[in-house]
Amino acid sequence: MADTKQENQTSLTEFILLGFGNLPKLQIFLFLFFLLIYFVTIIVNILIVLLVVIDQHLHTPMYFFLGNLSCLETCYTSNILPRMLVNFLTRENRISFNSCLLQFYFFASLACAECYLLSAMSYDRYLAICKPLHYTTLMNVRSCILLAAGSWLCGFLASICTTLYASWLTFCGPNEIDHFFCDYTPLLVLSCSETHKTELVMSILASACTMPPFLLTLATYICIITAILNIPSSIGRQKAFSTCSSHLIVVTVFYGTLIAVYTLPKTKALRDFNKVLSFFYTILTPMLNPLIYSLRNKKFKEALRK
Repeated sequence: MADTKQENQTSLTEFILLGFGNLPKLQIFLFLFFLLIYFVTIIVNILIVLLVVIDQHLHTPMYFFLGNLSCLETCYTSNILPRMLVNFLTRENRISFNSCLLQFYFFASLACAECYLLSAMSYDRYLAICKPLHYTTLMNVRSCILLAAGSWLCGFLASICTTLYASWLTFCGPNEIDHFFCDYTPLLVLSCSETHKTELVMSILASACTMPPFLLTLATYICIITAILNIPSSIGRQKAFSTCSSHLIVVTVFYGTLIAVYTLPKTKALRDFNKVLSFFYTILTPMLNPLIYSLRNKKFKEALRK
């Protein structure tokens, strides 16, 4: 009996992503909708990366970080949307255990890297507004490369631990994940292991990845807003705020939806609402971010015309 129980616990080799399967009449519409989002996201983000590389006027720290963010957003979306689109067409919605863990690893790594990259961008804006005389000295080429490389490295290294903890869980059925991608919360629900300690450790690791950059971003914007309010002329305040308003919008949307998803109670009533919020920070923001930056930026418009 013990051998049979052990065999049943280790026999689960794939999951079924339920996604938006509760809307059978809208499958074609959802496929076209997500296909359009993916197409726009890839085109706009790649265009921004090309503009940052080609145009000499965009070879500044702010646009260097923005190019990194666009590259990250492209990877972020490509980790989730292509499989969703295939599932809409085939309607099998199956994903192997290893593929699920791999998707979770890249999702967690890129999300963590984005947190650190957004904090690096806020630090750049802090130096530009609060320390303008020392800006070129502090935010030199070496500093930009170290901040960007550190953001990517922190994301991919920190997520190794959370993925390992997820891989140690035992799954013996059911195998239906009530989400459109492999996230650790739905995985914990399906596990037949004792998940209390695992959930606690993974929450601590997730907090360690997100809280330091969030607090740094919050602190820099408190300093930025204080400095802007101390500018005597209204034109000066407006000009200073315009340099960081796009980044502030992106940070608010990203962290607002991210915090809501992982702090709201995991009840059945809020499950669909959590999907909607997850859609915002995993799929919609990678498309909106480059649009927010490019549509509100004169240098980007000029580079695009050229």
